[in-house]
Amino acid sequence: MCVGNCLQILSVSGGLSTAVGYPLDTVKVRIQTEGHYNGIWHCIQETYRTERVLGFYKGVSASVFTVSLISSVSFGTYRNFLCNICKLRYGTADAKPSGLDVSLAGGAAGAVRVVLMTPSEVAKVRMQTQRNPHPSVTSSQPFSKPKYRGSLHCLKVIAKEEGFGGLYKGCSALLCRDCSSSAIYFLTYTSLCDWLTPAEKNKPGFLVVLLSGGSAGVLAWGLATPLDVLKSRMQVDESGQHKYKGLIHCARESVRKEGLKVLFKGLGLNCIRAFPVNMVVFVTYEAVLRFTDNFINKK
Repeated sequence: MCVGNCLQILSVSGGLSTAVGYPLDTVKVRIQTEGHYNGIWHCIQETYRTERVLGFYKGVSASVFTVSLISSVSFGTYRNFLCNICKLRYGTADAKPSGLDVSLAGGAAGAVRVVLMTPSEVAKVRMQTQRNPHPSVTSSQPFSKPKYRGSLHCLKVIAKEEGFGGLYKGCSALLCRDCSSSAIYFLTYTSLCDWLTPAEKNKPGFLVVLLSGGSAGVLAWGLATPLDVLKSRMQVDESGQHKYKGLIHCARESVRKEGLKVLFKGLGLNCIRAFPVNMVVFVTYEAVLRFTDNFINKK
């Protein structure tokens, strides 16, 4: 019961952090996939002008549900892989892991995330880039009827028009992004915690967890931004468009048309969103770890 409650806490934490940062994510995706915005503020203004507040929350329900489910799975995968690696290498799960051990466990957690979350990522990106003007907005130009009525309808349409492969569009970019960034994410967090925690203490303090978690999120997302751009562009490529044949083709075409700077679209937004979100995530993670450790020791 207690372990189940801990997993629920991790899930809720992941879901809430996603919901809070979702408007910035919508702006980021639009900047990455559409070339007519002059910058972050211009995208925010245009989105609000035509779609009001709801325009920033398109596809939020599926994203929050998926992240809520996957947050506990991701951290659970990381912890289990790390324990098994330590058992194999050092004979006990309680041994202090090396940087390589942490990176391998983090990469494994990233791979599991990709398998579970790619369909919801595709639906999220399609919903975020779909124009659906607010009824209060008047325009001389007629607006076309939105193709997707919601996240579930979006998944249904994609499966019908593009097949099962359509649900996993951009999977190669997402796999490269999440495996590498997850390895960097956990390695940065554990390294900073070790560095900032006094030798006489065996657990990092609250402020150390906040700083380490936020910094790990910023570094991981900062380095992952180029692959994040390519992932978004591949996923928004609907049936009948076929702009990109794959990850390498998408990178080559994007750079050819817009220069190297295209790979860093949304970098600032990724970093701004990453710090507070991952502070909350790691504080929750540490709280769950300590609670489960106390529970097991009492037994």
